[in-house]
Amino acid sequence: MRDFVLLHINGVPHRIGGAPAFQTLSRFLRYDQRATGTKIVCEEGDCGACTVLIGRREGDRLHYRPINSCIQFLFQLDGAHVITVEGLARGGDLTPMQDAMVRCHGAQCGYCTPGFVMALAGMFEEGFSDAREALTGNLCRCTGYESIIRAVECVSEQPTVDAIHPPGPILKAIRSVEREPVQIDSLDGSVFHGSFFRPTRLDDAIAFKAENPKTVIVQGATDFGVWRNKRGFEPGAILSLDGVDGLGDVTFDGGMLVVGGRVSLAQLETAVRDCVPELARIMDRFGSPQIKNAGTLAGNIANASPIADTLPFLFVMRANLELTGAAGTRVVPIGSFYKGYKSLDLGADEIITRILIPLPVEGETLRLYKISKRSHLDISSFTAAMLMTRVGGRIDAMRVAYGGVAPVVMRLPKTEEFLAGRPIALDTFARAGEIARGEVSPIMDVRGTKEYRLQLAANVMRRFYYDACTPDSA
Repeated sequence: MRDFVLLHINGVPHRIGGAPAFQTLSRFLRYDQRATGTKIVCEEGDCGACTVLIGRREGDRLHYRPINSCIQFLFQLDGAHVITVEGLARGGDLTPMQDAMVRCHGAQCGYCTPGFVMALAGMFEEGFSDAREALTGNLCRCTGYESIIRAVECVSEQPTVDAIHPPGPILKAIRSVEREPVQIDSLDGSVFHGSFFRPTRLDDAIAFKAENPKTVIVQGATDFGVWRNKRGFEPGAILSLDGVDGLGDVTFDGGMLVVGGRVSLAQLETAVRDCVPELARIMDRFGSPQIKNAGTLAGNIANASPIADTLPFLFVMRANLELTGAAGTRVVPIGSFYKGYKSLDLGADEIITRILIPLPVEGETLRLYKISKRSHLDISSFTAAMLMTRVGGRIDAMRVAYGGVAPVVMRLPKTEEFLAGRPIALDTFARAGEIARGEVSPIMDVRGTKEYRLQLAANVMRRFYYDACTPDSA
């Protein structure tokens, strides 16, 4: 068992153990490596100024994706190759994208420019062509944004990271250690006082969680990173499932989508693009590429937020959670997993190993809604999911789930009962909206007033009618 993580930064290997392994990647880059092109601004994964590329082995190659380094910790990066803005240049020569940014004056104020460059580098790595989509996670729009878009249009070819940093030696180093479990202990309370464990067997992960009741599973760290940076959150122990085989797969089993416990949101979005396009559409607004490349579906579920964007969909599809612990495996319906605000039907030793999601079938109409102050990359004020089956001009059955209107995401049984058997008409959904309004009990917070959410609870029913039930609806 190793007591350090092995990562490469711009082609150079680093072995990091002890307390230093518990710091954020952005701070390590700036203060230890003097790679100051990586900026620190929000430390919440919002602004994108700290964007770097993370390369992970996939078969015989390294696949690079943009992430926010301010909420990524060194202990998460075993076997990774980190590319910063300093690592893009070839022998001191700018890449075509960097050169175009200079020629087109795409500098913004200048401070966050490296983050834009890295996000665009990630766009080219992944073969995308929509620059505005790639820059969703780079929030600055102070000056020069159109110049940045023009710079992208000037670039016809961008070298891959592999062309700049030959992957052979890095892949060899990764393969030599990737099947080794990692445990790092930190006795320095100024950074973190506790243990990190990256096992290679599920049984070992379960045993570690059972022995350490305050264990937090950290995969993407999109929530954990904010808790650590802004609240000084101190878990008793940290567990990663990165080394456990099988948990990173998305598969189809008949009419079921099976999502492993460490599958990223980006993986999920890609997997459902054809089979559940409505979910792919809403996931486009879920977060930035940097967030979706890190965060996981299981993490979104376990965080238990009443405004978690994926939960209404999982509720109306009647998804099940496979929970594995020392006593074996059990399956829990998503609707009974939440016992109250941040209270889960999850044993101290149990891990969410798979999410089992029935896919929509012919005759079912699915619509998902997310209301937020910004269209993209924002926390929801209100979420909703509706799944309708019809017989002729009538509603055979309908499932409705709302988020942001109670301590947990909830189904609306009275509304569903009212809709069953009713004619598909605007008046039907208007009346259902009033019933839905009476079933919820939202609070007032920074994202909306109680009355605002009550009105959304009613109005979204009318919206569903126009979106899914009229001749002009798609």
